[in-house]
Amino acid sequence: MSSAKSLILASLVASAAAFAPVSQKASSSALKAFESELGVQPPLGFFDPLGLLEDADQERFDRLRYVEI
Repeated sequence: MSSAKSLILASLVASAAAFAPVSQKASSSALKAFESELGVQPPLGFFDPLGLLEDADQERFDRLRYVEI
């Protein structure tokens, strides 16, 4: 009977850990530089899921924006 209680307790702890808040990595300063560009909308803000502009400057951003349109 003791092992059943231990199993239930362990599963409760594991399920509670699934809902614990996770600290988020701070966004880089390069991404913050593009927050005022056209098309940036809440709640996502500047959305770069592939990380193409992670270390980019304004010239790289403008080039990607030009070829996108």
